Amino acid sequence: MSPALTPQPANAPILADLIQDEARRFVAEHPRSCAMSRQSADVWRGGAPMHWMTDWASPCPIFAAQGVGAQVTDVDGKLYDDFCLADTPAMFGHGQEAVARAIADQAKRGTGFMLPTASAVIVGRLLAERFGLPLWQMATTASDANRAAIRWARAVTQRPVIVVFDGCYHGMVDDAFVVLDDGRPVMKPGLLGQVHDLTATTRVVPFNDPEALAQALAPGDVAAVLAEPAMTNCGMILPQPGFLSVMRDLTRQAGTLLVVDETHTISTAPGGYARAHGLEPDMLVVGKAIAGGVPAAVWGVTAELSERMDAAAARIGPGQSGVGTTLSGNALAIAAMRAMLSEVMTDAAYAKMLAGAGRLVEGLRGVIAARGLAWSVVHVGARVELVFAASPPKNAAAMRETLDPDLLHALHLWLINRGVLIAPFHTMMLVSPVTEDAAIDRLVEAVDGFAGALEGLGT
Repeated sequence: MSPALTPQPANAPILADLIQDEARRFVAEHPRSCAMSRQSADVWRGGAPMHWMTDWASPCPIFAAQGVGAQVTDVDGKLYDDFCLADTPAMFGHGQEAVARAIADQAKRGTGFMLPTASAVIVGRLLAERFGLPLWQMATTASDANRAAIRWARAVTQRPVIVVFDGCYHGMVDDAFVVLDDGRPVMKPGLLGQVHDLTATTRVVPFNDPEALAQALAPGDVAAVLAEPAMTNCGMILPQPGFLSVMRDLTRQAGTLLVVDETHTISTAPGGYARAHGLEPDMLVVGKAIAGGVPAAVWGVTAELSERMDAAAARIGPGQSGVGTTLSGNALAIAAMRAMLSEVMTDAAYAKMLAGAGRLVEGLRGVIAARGLAWSVVHVGARVELVFAASPPKNAAAMRETLDPDLLHALHLWLINRGVLIAPFHTMMLVSPVTEDAAIDRLVEAVDGFAGALEGLGT
């Protein structure tokens, strides 16, 4: 609970009461979603096609009917301002006409052939121009792309270990499910079905700690450092001034490859965070939004690394590489990516996103100042995060101390009931180029209303 809240008498309402009231309101206003949820439980384990869909704060999942621009309508006819945007795949808005047209056209001519199409040449050129790396490969998800990057890094360097940052998230990459528990590396709590000790080949260090990173690299056995340039899944943790350049220097000195995962930080600028800040990774991964929500990801490499990959492949010899899946690089995904890169992910679109994010940051900070809250706001480009701490944490250990599950649950449910969707797993708010100023103002007003409700609660 925020330190700014004043203790109330013993019989005063508490946060649990607010959550209960908001839950009742949701159930009353969403009869069709609740009914569909019960029906879905008969055929989908856990009640939804993917169990993350049940991780929202609402008593049952919201069943979507359609998304247009930066708004979603549910099966009960309720309209939401969408700042989740499918947790990034719809970062440029739902129902993009250029993408819909490209998908429909390609679907009529075949969705995949296990062969490249003419559009693949154009997409490759667009990727090289935008991100600055000359050579690319496709995957079906960023998880697949990260796995490919790790596998190639180990093959090229002939080293077994990778380094990740505490609190990171890189999709379903087993190697990244290692965290620090009181300074000790352990496998991430809740990890299912893992029979290997991941800490044997993964080292984990705090973000923004160059000394810890240098120590992890010192043995000379690290193939790659896998990193987001700003951490976005354990709250949002921004790099301290100079940290990323030190990370790049340290990896080069150690003969370790730097793999930058821009799946979320693509919100920074048209060429991503790394290009905007001159980070110069050896490998770059982008997923989710790159094909407008059609499952696809890409990973690019430098020319020098590509030559080392060829040498590694020749050294290992023929056989199955273990990298890639049948659907990787399919024609449908290529068509969607071409539309996104050439018609949707434009400089003008980014300008609108960044302006909207600036408006949101200013509005939220205004609420915090006016109500005297010990909260803060951080952002990476169009991605904004509300933090329940007066100063933004610099690493995951400090961020975890700010995460109050009940407070997060209450905020999410409060916003849902007021027609606002944000990412269900934390407080990420994503602004698209089609997000209207009025929607941003409604989100700020809803957060202000929640803060006002908290002022009347006991602690």
